[in-house]
Amino acid sequence: MTAVIVSTAPAASLRTDAVVIGIARSSKGLALAPGAEDVAMAYDGSLVELLGTLGMTGAEGEAIRLPAPASTKTGFLLAVGLGDVVDDGPYDAETLRRAAGVAARSLSGTGTAALALPARTIDAVEALALGGVLGAYAFTGYRTSDDGRAPVGELVILTDPESRTAAAAAVARAKVVGQELNRARDLVNMPANDLYPESFAATVQSVGQTYGLQVEVLDETALAEGSFGGIIGVGQGSASPPRLVRIAHTHPEARTHLAFVGKGFTYDSGGISLKPVGFNEIMKRDMSGAAAVFAAVVAVARLGLPVNVTGWLALAENMLSGSATRPGDVLRMYGGTTVEVFNTDAEGRLVLADALVRASEDKPDAIVDVATLTAAMKMALGYRIFGVMSNNDTFRDRVLDAARRTGEEAWPMPLLAQLLTGLTSQVADIANSGERMGGGLAAGLFLQEFVPTGLPWAHLDIAGPAFHEGSPYGYTPQGGTGSAVRTLIELAQDVVQRPPHAVDTGDTGECHVRRPRSADHVPAGPRRHRGRPEALRPLRTGHRHT
Repeated sequence: MTAVIVSTAPAASLRTDAVVIGIARSSKGLALAPGAEDVAMAYDGSLVELLGTLGMTGAEGEAIRLPAPASTKTGFLLAVGLGDVVDDGPYDAETLRRAAGVAARSLSGTGTAALALPARTIDAVEALALGGVLGAYAFTGYRTSDDGRAPVGELVILTDPESRTAAAAAVARAKVVGQELNRARDLVNMPANDLYPESFAATVQSVGQTYGLQVEVLDETALAEGSFGGIIGVGQGSASPPRLVRIAHTHPEARTHLAFVGKGFTYDSGGISLKPVGFNEIMKRDMSGAAAVFAAVVAVARLGLPVNVTGWLALAENMLSGSATRPGDVLRMYGGTTVEVFNTDAEGRLVLADALVRASEDKPDAIVDVATLTAAMKMALGYRIFGVMSNNDTFRDRVLDAARRTGEEAWPMPLLAQLLTGLTSQVADIANSGERMGGGLAAGLFLQEFVPTGLPWAHLDIAGPAFHEGSPYGYTPQGGTGSAVRTLIELAQDVVQRPPHAVDTGDTGECHVRRPRSADHVPAGPRRHRGRPEALRPLRTGHRHT
């Protein structure tokens, strides 16, 4: 794991394997970014000209190595592009995060490197530290040979003596966020033969115990006893039974309670509505929402934020077999609502519905669900932006603002009332899928049906950015990205100062919301479940700790 430390020494005087500098572009050509002035002096004023000769343009993502002068104590220089020059004020935090990420990736196999990049503010220091930790990430647990390209061993962030204490605290915060985000990446990258609902739940229990978190695991028996029809129905086709995991951070000074709900399909075949060829290969990623929720709750606990945060991980495998739910089956959800399954590949909303109703029983001040829910969201927003839907404009904007501040790209999406008619069922309260056009929005409308009226709620569809199949860029690797982890942590930090119930005024009025049935209401009549003809009990009567 890459270490990150703070130093107040000049870059040229540090004994390191490498020094990283920033190069920006301006109308007059290349420009040296602040922080590397003493390094430039060692090149007798010709450093920028030399980099231009080597073809550097200063664009973001560029990285060029060159030998260090004998007068310095470093092995080589790494110049990274920062984009357009900033004449006044600090560089944008996301620009610095990406530059540090490019540097960390380029420094694989290096021992120690000093980041002589613009770190004029504490926010800039934190951005560099986080970008470095994220950029150094590599998933190598399944490789049997060492290619000699281990992550950079140590990154040194340079700051002035007056800011050393605050800078060290900022680095400590960044390391926690980076480590937990990388934990989410590890989980997303794990193959489904090693990460399945039971093993995922065991991981949560182990980590929860390490950091003093409350963890409760409902196994398949407890889920059936509690009438969690969505989770049981989707998971019953797999040899690996489902789990619902509750992980909670409580703080004695908390005035606000947030609930995070994550979709956790450790593998999604599409069920009987089988996914087409070419779509199954990366379906281990379908638990990215649960991984994000897990990582965010642990990070909030490690940071000691004075807010209560409860994470709900709805874990299952969606497989096809003789016991799998079929198109046309009706599931009775937790709370009593009945759902006709039109499409077994629209399964994420079924497990989220159960978890949303259960999470709302703890009476949180706001609730956020995170899911790789629909291919339609990728069609709408591409691969780098996640969509945000909400029943409350004010709360939606707070989520979007939290994403912006952390460098995550998000976009508001509407909940259009007319699409709700497409979810009409002739035999049940609602169907799980409707019209193909606007499918991502229809999924949000379905979930909204399971959120109590007046409770601020946001739905994050991270289908696009959760898993990156292209070449690495910035601090983003191939594979799992940890999408939404930073947004959730930032939102938890934000509500410490401004609780949702103190500033949010209620529903937007964009769409009618039906309050879920009370937990003691169950439609009459028997229900089929794994060959059992009797109706399931309407209330969760017990649970098991696995």
